[in-house]
Amino acid sequence: MKKGIQLLAAAAVFAATTVTAQAQDTLALVVSTLNNPFFVTLKEGAEAKAKELGYNLLVLDSQNDPAKELANVEDVLNKKIALMMINPTDSDAVRSAIKAANRKNIPVVTLDRGANGGKVVSHVASDNVLGGEMAGKLIVDTLNGKGKVVELLGVAGTSAARDRGEGFNKAIKAATGLQVVASQPADFDRTKGLNVMENILQAQAEIDAVFAHNDEMALGATKAIQAAKRDILVVGFDGTDDGVKAVQDGSMLATVAQQAGKIGAIGVETADKVLKGGKVSEYTPVALQLITK
Repeated sequence: MKKGIQLLAAAAVFAATTVTAQAQDTLALVVSTLNNPFFVTLKEGAEAKAKELGYNLLVLDSQNDPAKELANVEDVLNKKIALMMINPTDSDAVRSAIKAANRKNIPVVTLDRGANGGKVVSHVASDNVLGGEMAGKLIVDTLNGKGKVVELLGVAGTSAARDRGEGFNKAIKAATGLQVVASQPADFDRTKGLNVMENILQAQAEIDAVFAHNDEMALGATKAIQAAKRDILVVGFDGTDDGVKAVQDGSMLATVAQQAGKIGAIGVETADKVLKGGKVSEYTPVALQLITK
């Protein structure tokens, strides 16, 4: 009987050690949506870096739904993870998910989009305000400071949409000869970008340029413009493969490249530093690049 108790105790110690080891070797990545090439590339960058550094990486898709996001977070928090990386569906709604991780003392790193609450050890992202300003300045320079412009907005409530719009409008307002004739959301979605742009084209007889908060909306807008046989400059944001191809073939003027894979990789590097007791900055910037033909 005594020997049996000893064996059970030894098994319990082994199981506890295994769980602890698993927790220390396992990271979670909760992504806003994998129905967007940008976030697929971000995931792939994180996966490659996690493999290089010896971590298991659990990836969950929130499908652009804050409720699904919270359920995903609760799921991974029950799987004994060491750290959670999250790309929020909404900067306000994600607070509940982050606070759930905080309660379990699981460190949180946000990627690309920030959070408006909860404790986050580091935010890894490009400077979206600067990127929006780069896009706006290019339009101002290309149009010589005169013309009518359309802005296609991303998902309301996300830091990326807010910051890109802020930078863009700052640049546009500096040119008194430019007028924003329409500013409408298309939720970072290509089909919505197409539909919204079709409606704007019907309502506006004169449009010289379009700035879309991401390449997906820009590509949708480009398709609508081509179908309407109008000559309008289009600038996107993200630097996705399709966006870069559109710049190269001349259907888009430019895209502000965010280097999505690098955001994912730096997110994992940041997680590694945190778990090894190193110091990390509250904000870890990832360089932007303006891609033109």
